[in-house]
Amino acid sequence: MCRVDRTAGQKGFCRESGNPAAARAALHFWEEPCISGQTGSGAVFFSGCNMGCVFCQNYEIAHDEVRKEITQDRLADIFLELQDKKAANINLVTPTHFIPGIVMALESAKNKGLKIPVVYNTSSYENVESLKLLDGLVDIYLPDCKYYSGDLSAKYSKAADYFEKALPAIEEMVRQTGSPSFYMPHVHPGSSSDEDCNKSISADKYNDIVAGDESLEDTESSDYTGPLMKKGTIVRHLLLPGHLDDSIKIVTKLHEKFGDKIYISLMNQYTPMPHSAVFPELTNTVSSDDYDKLIDHAIDIGVENAFIQGDETDKSSFIPAFDYSGL
Repeated sequence: MCRVDRTAGQKGFCRESGNPAAARAALHFWEEPCISGQTGSGAVFFSGCNMGCVFCQNYEIAHDEVRKEITQDRLADIFLELQDKKAANINLVTPTHFIPGIVMALESAKNKGLKIPVVYNTSSYENVESLKLLDGLVDIYLPDCKYYSGDLSAKYSKAADYFEKALPAIEEMVRQTGSPSFYMPHVHPGSSSDEDCNKSISADKYNDIVAGDESLEDTESSDYTGPLMKKGTIVRHLLLPGHLDDSIKIVTKLHEKFGDKIYISLMNQYTPMPHSAVFPELTNTVSSDDYDKLIDHAIDIGVENAFIQGDETDKSSFIPAFDYSGL
């Protein structure tokens, strides 16, 4: 829809042509616990982006020229190599503008033995018709829901229609994945003996386990990596400094629309970046008082499936090195 022929080598708003390009493919340990597990998520960080978020933590690959083109065959092999490293899943980070190539790479990798879940990690600025191409290939959606206000999304991300695009996109993701389910593998799902991956755990049981209300059985194996998400949608929302009101509206709308069909991940990890200093309010971190108020609001309206973050998350050390590892 950016009106250029990327298959002919032209570059769109995403700054990319039609061939997949990435900056890193490696085990990543800083996602939600049911995504990273103990062995890490097999994250492929794609270059370019179809948004223009001024505070982007991955700015150097989304906006700059940190990129390496890879063929679809090579991408399929990367997925399998991450599985061999005992990745909990394949985590496609900022993949939107490469959907056609990713679809072909996933189909090829699955034909060659890819068994671990596939995670689609996105801004939610998506076309529903594009997402339908992924139906049956993606097991877990990890979308953002960044803004409710069109003024904010225009100001910080150059996308005034963000929420009106994001909500139907998330609805399609939930349609594809259904209610959240988890598993507790004692043998890595990429191995030849993966029966435990076929045993689903409901969201209620998962919540009981992580809350300590239900004991974990038979977890002495050194290969134990669960509980991990098997299928489902986790919607992330990053609280921005000074914008608690917008965050409250987002959590309210998500809960009204989806209830317990999704998990909501409430994030306080906003990290001021040099390129966001054009907006003075974005040079601050999130206040703990605002974050506590957001959590209290979620509890008050009845949100039960949620992740929250502790302190010390606003550190640049959580940003990986985009050094072409694994490509």
